[in-house]
Amino acid sequence: MVQKIVVLFNLKPGVSAEDYEAWAKTKDIPTVNGLTSVDAFTVFRSAGLLGSEEAPPYAYIEIIDVNDMGVFGQEVSSETMQAVAGEFQAMASDLAFILTDKLG
Repeated sequence: MVQKIVVLFNLKPGVSAEDYEAWAKTKDIPTVNGLTSVDAFTVFRSAGLLGSEEAPPYAYIEIIDVNDMGVFGQEVSSETMQAVAGEFQAMASDLAFILTDKLG
């Protein structure tokens, strides 16, 4: 059974959207999508709140479809993934990692 991880976050002060998005496209997305435990990894930029003029509480959303949480845990412990995670942590703030279970 695939488990989705939803990650909500903003960028730290001083980190530009252009820099983060270039890094995400060239490093983060290809690296995570290369994990055998990941069926899909997608990053979204928040575009707004439906029916509201207010800014969204989070600037970015990641969806990770994990096919094996045990293998995922091993893979994210690798030197390569630890480096990618460190780069991500240097850019992202207000992080929320949400594990989900599908209803129905």
